[in-house]
Amino acid sequence: MKKIVLLLLFGPCVATAQDDLLSELGTSSAEETVYTLATFKGTRLGNGHTIETTGAGALDFLFEHRFGAINDGIYEMFGLDAAYVRLGLDYGITNKLSVSINRNSRDKTMDGYLKYRLLRQHKGGTNLPVSVTILAGAAYKLSPKNNADISPEFKNIDRMAYTGQMLIARKFTPSFSFQLMPTLIHKNIVEEYEKNDQFALGMGGRIKLTKSVALTMEYYHNFSAPDNDQLPETRKQYDSFALGIDIETGGHVFQLLMTNAIGLTERAFVAETTDNFFAGDIHLGFNVSRTFQLKRDK
Repeated sequence: MKKIVLLLLFGPCVATAQDDLLSELGTSSAEETVYTLATFKGTRLGNGHTIETTGAGALDFLFEHRFGAINDGIYEMFGLDAAYVRLGLDYGITNKLSVSINRNSRDKTMDGYLKYRLLRQHKGGTNLPVSVTILAGAAYKLSPKNNADISPEFKNIDRMAYTGQMLIARKFTPSFSFQLMPTLIHKNIVEEYEKNDQFALGMGGRIKLTKSVALTMEYYHNFSAPDNDQLPETRKQYDSFALGIDIETGGHVFQLLMTNAIGLTERAFVAETTDNFFAGDIHLGFNVSRTFQLKRDK
């Protein structure tokens, strides 16, 4: 009888306390910050960058290759006889900051950049709908070999070009990511029909098909491009466009591309693309990324 009385008296209190505890646990779980992972699988979307940075202590070797135009025909084996290569090393100083040095064969350019992950998409206690990465780069064009081949007034500093870029991306679903890339290019010397400062806006995305395969697209519109109606055919400039397939295999990310750009620095593919993708000036190419972990967290 006493047990029944005690149960009637204290049962509701125990139940209430249990409900309060479960409620607190639920609130705690809801407020936990959850960061978005793998918005993109690699540091490159096509010709340009994604928001992803190389992890701390990791060295990423990047081999980029572009062939000639498909519409060059059988004599050039539909572009396969031509080869333009960029070799790069990216190193992760921290999980947010990476540094890179690269060599381009087409215009014999050395380039490097710093890339910093400023904001990361997350939800939970607070919500941030996008990730933001900033990039600052510089490129030194070694071609032509002698300054005198250009003009008597030409100086080595005139070979420099600079890039400032903000990469803004959102992973909408596990299968779809989208990115915007406002970009500023400064060239120390330009042709008479060009501007030293050129602003472009890039956009692109990734659609995941399987666990290891995805489709990608990238497009840059140069708002400062010269008026093609005033230029000869060989000097006309077009917006950079790329379609690709990403294949992830362990430590490798292999990207197959179709693009109208053969320049592999921001200055080259954003501000100096002279082929028109939609007129058939399409170049096959690929990017291969291999990551080596040089230093591990203790």
